Amino acid sequence: MGRSPVTGPHLPLAFTRRSLFETTVQSTAEYLVNQWPTELANLRIDVMPMPDQPTGVRGVARWRVVADQNLVVLFRIPIERMSRLHRDDDWHRRLMVESCVFRAVGELIGKDPWDLAPDRFRHW
Repeated sequence: MGRSPVTGPHLPLAFTRRSLFETTVQSTAEYLVNQWPTELANLRIDVMPMPDQPTGVRGVARWRVVADQNLVVLFRIPIERMSRLHRDDDWHRRLMVESCVFRAVGELIGKDPWDLAPDRFRHW
């Protein structure tokens, strides 16, 4: 049996957690590419629901970096469900996703995440 939108045929579709997550990842990646055009010219970011956990590995990965392919793979479910937010609202969830993108891209190009956009975090 097919699934129909909850909003009905005459209302716009509601955003899903997945679409909001992917939109946040995409906008954050675009921002970083604009800041580091040479280093991130060939950046690829994929979003997967869960990592394929090898046996014997403790913990659950939030992302994986494949440097020789300029690839970052973010794992949506661990980021969304296993992150400890001090306030569980849309804004803090978005910041958590952005933080994971910054940390993963920093790992890819060998930079501290805070160095990727120093002016973004200076509010004085």
